[in-house]
Amino acid sequence: MSKNLNIEPINNWMKIEKNPLVISGPCSAETYDQLFETCKQLKSYGINLMRAGVWKPRTRPGSFEGNGEEALKWISEIKKELDIKFTVEVANTNHIELSLKYDIDILWIGARTTVNPFSVQEIADAIKGTNTPIFIKNPINPDLSLWMGAIERINKVGINKIGAIHRGFSTMGSSRYRYAPLWNIAIDLKSNIPELPIICDPSHICGNREMILETSQKALDLGYDGLIIESHIDPDNAWSDAKQQVTPKVLSSMIKKLKTKNKNEKNNTYKHLLNELRDHIDDVDKEIIDVLAKRIDLVEKIGEFKKEQELTSFQVKRWNEITKSRINWAKDKNLDENFIKNLYKLIHLASIDAQNKVIHKKKNKIKI
Repeated sequence: MSKNLNIEPINNWMKIEKNPLVISGPCSAETYDQLFETCKQLKSYGINLMRAGVWKPRTRPGSFEGNGEEALKWISEIKKELDIKFTVEVANTNHIELSLKYDIDILWIGARTTVNPFSVQEIADAIKGTNTPIFIKNPINPDLSLWMGAIERINKVGINKIGAIHRGFSTMGSSRYRYAPLWNIAIDLKSNIPELPIICDPSHICGNREMILETSQKALDLGYDGLIIESHIDPDNAWSDAKQQVTPKVLSSMIKKLKTKNKNEKNNTYKHLLNELRDHIDDVDKEIIDVLAKRIDLVEKIGEFKKEQELTSFQVKRWNEITKSRINWAKDKNLDENFIKNLYKLIHLASIDAQNKVIHKKKNKIKI
């Protein structure tokens, strides 16, 4: 649990006129005309907080890496012309100095920067004393501690207008997502820092425009505070991340289809019913804990037998039997196969650990 954080509610420092909050704009600020027209159209659909890539941290050199200070000049003019606000990504002290010079409203720290505590501390020291609002994207690798550490470093220098952006994680193996959402990590972050607003970035999670709507709805179902979605007047010809950008018109259509959910039950009758169901869940969970405790007791007895027979704690044949039988039992109860498979992986690993403790436990020597 993260302690001693002073984070101001997002409604205190950001004017949220519509629910859900949507931040939008192009992946990259390519030209003045492209940026102006995109923002103008987004503004016409009721979006007033724009995003734009000024410096682009590309994986390999040679591709478009942003227009830097020139793009900040465009943003400064467009802000005044359209009466809108902007957020941009910063990765070092120079970025921060220039962003503050051109009156950028909100900064954000990107995933490649969050992964490096030295870089985060450099940014924290640079914005100390400004109380500039700042969003912090999750680190590119699935590490909750790094994400929390970045938030703590920024808050420690006196910045309390802080939000998190969930943009997905790099993982091994194939996935239909560009960056696996791993929703549990974002949920753990919110559990540790309840007052922290969390924004979802479905554009980077999906990597393609076709999945943005369903992923956005998933985020809202989980109680996220808003969305940051990339938009471009001509997505197919965008200079970066073309596949995951949508036109302002398509974005507007998406937003209309989204269903926002209440975070707390307001109707007293339903609240009472909800509490009753939660009480039943608590009772069931107690039973589950009791059953797991009995299972570990049996596992430890097996550990004693394996110790006497000098057997290994992990038996491949038995593990395969467990996996197959438990999945079949789960199917009979209409339970998700992957859920049961993952659950029993955890249970079996805990069982092996319990057996190893028994096997390696030394007998107390009798003192004469």
